[in-house]
Amino acid sequence: MGCKSVRIASTKRGGNIEKRVTSVAFRAEYIWTDGTEPVPLMRSKTRIMDGGEPPIWGFDGSSTNQATGDNSDCVLNPVFTCADPLRGGDDILVLCEVLLPETMEPHPTNHRAACAEVAAKFADHEPWFGMEQEYTFFEEGRPLGWPVEGYYFPAPQGPYYCGVGATEISGRNIVEAHTSACMEAGLSISGTNAEVMLGQWEYQIGPSGPLEVADEMWMARYLLYRIAEDFGVNASISAKPIKGDWNGAGCHTNFSTNAMRESYEPIIAACEAMGAEGKVEEHLEGYGHGYEDRLTGMHETAHFTEFRYGVSDRGASIRIPWQVAQDQKGYIEDRRPNANIDPYIVSRLITNTICSVIDPA
Repeated sequence: MGCKSVRIASTKRGGNIEKRVTSVAFRAEYIWTDGTEPVPLMRSKTRIMDGGEPPIWGFDGSSTNQATGDNSDCVLNPVFTCADPLRGGDDILVLCEVLLPETMEPHPTNHRAACAEVAAKFADHEPWFGMEQEYTFFEEGRPLGWPVEGYYFPAPQGPYYCGVGATEISGRNIVEAHTSACMEAGLSISGTNAEVMLGQWEYQIGPSGPLEVADEMWMARYLLYRIAEDFGVNASISAKPIKGDWNGAGCHTNFSTNAMRESYEPIIAACEAMGAEGKVEEHLEGYGHGYEDRLTGMHETAHFTEFRYGVSDRGASIRIPWQVAQDQKGYIEDRRPNANIDPYIVSRLITNTICSVIDPA
């Protein structure tokens, strides 16, 4: 870790022992997702380290909807570590999966383990993901930048997407701080933009493998929540943050395999696989809470009862980008996942469905 050693000097004064730290330890922020339903919350706590790799640790699962009070201990198993851009120095962030203490098996709320199995099974396909995390800033119960008095709603949607200017944009300072933090942490953040509703933004993670993109998505969410907290603002991943004629918030998921990156036929085969009997329902079940409110057939979505794919069609379930059709190779975009998805579930479902029916290149 490049961490300095810690030496403790002790002296007796009036029967008391005084400890003086003569060098610097570092902090490891353990981060995990809890058992709150229907959308898990992120939790974290700090461990002071004097060197070495972060070990397993415990927590009170009865306070996170992951255990009962009479058998409350759960285990935090570190799975992904990066620099802590908020504290700096030698401090680190430690993403953990939750295990059961009796068996050290995955906790029922741990969806990473199943994702890891599928990623290993289809590793020869070299699956790549790019996830587009939309979110909405809220302050005092309303989206950031929305009027406090007078008219309840701002001007209709139109000027806000990729907008520039004080009346079109709200929260850019928070977005810039979050972007810098993700870069300093070494995450594969690949872009940001303002979204269609005022106060709504997006960042993209990838391209990365099924497990890696999900790990980094959770870490990027943690950084988003923490930085928004410092600004006194809440970052919401609600799928339909404001009812009415306003866009919902999704997590459009881009996917390719080595075969899809080489030719067009596997791209069509992938789209057909996603629409196969039983697969539409299976995927929607894992695509986040409240998809019925968001996937209405309006606001750049297909209705959740419909499945279709098409070139450059943002109202389709699966969009084939125009450039992909021109190049006859590339990737597809699943536009159905909600902003509040568990990325481990989504990357597992897509990898398993598509890689089961197409051959690796």
